[in-house]
Amino acid sequence: MSSISASPEFLPAERETLLGIALDSIVSGLECGQPVRIAPEALPDKLSESRASFVTLEQEGKLRGCIGSLEPHTMLVDDVSHNAYAAAFKDPRFKPLQADELESLTIQVSVLGQAEAFNFDSELDLVRQLRPGVDGLILKDNEFRGTFLPSVWKSLPEPGKFLAHLKLKAGLPGDHWSDTVRVWRYTTESFSASVPEIRAAARGYLEEALK
Repeated sequence: MSSISASPEFLPAERETLLGIALDSIVSGLECGQPVRIAPEALPDKLSESRASFVTLEQEGKLRGCIGSLEPHTMLVDDVSHNAYAAAFKDPRFKPLQADELESLTIQVSVLGQAEAFNFDSELDLVRQLRPGVDGLILKDNEFRGTFLPSVWKSLPEPGKFLAHLKLKAGLPGDHWSDTVRVWRYTTESFSASVPEIRAAARGYLEEALK
């Protein structure tokens, strides 16, 4: 089990629980066509707080689905459950996950911190403020919006290219710039494991939490 967070907020058992919820929600999707339901009273208070998260699925090192929330709107356990289900079956870039793909998946859960707005007077000024490997970014210009998690720096380590590709993801040209561009940064605590690793991890109180 690996982590890309510098200062962990979540205990190992809490990470295992969130990864277990993500896996169980995907299994529920395969078996029942819906995400798993969680009884929050059986979980630590931290996992019942309102937090935003992303769930990313990889298969043999390649992206297989990624869905998330940019703002807190429900309990973390519910957010992870629904995002895992959506990453497996609702990401429009991929076909719905099939049962024979399950064991080859790696699941990553990213819990977002509070987003903070950038102050900048030019695109160059913005690029100079970026922290490679640390910042997740939200870019918005009128109706166009996109986000990159901090993990995207692994494939786009150069700040200018990172920003250009984020604009493309938002539906804008890579060289787009205007006075109405707004950008926020956030950090994440991210942790991942393969499906066999998640199955082998101690589940503890999660057994009582699944309805």
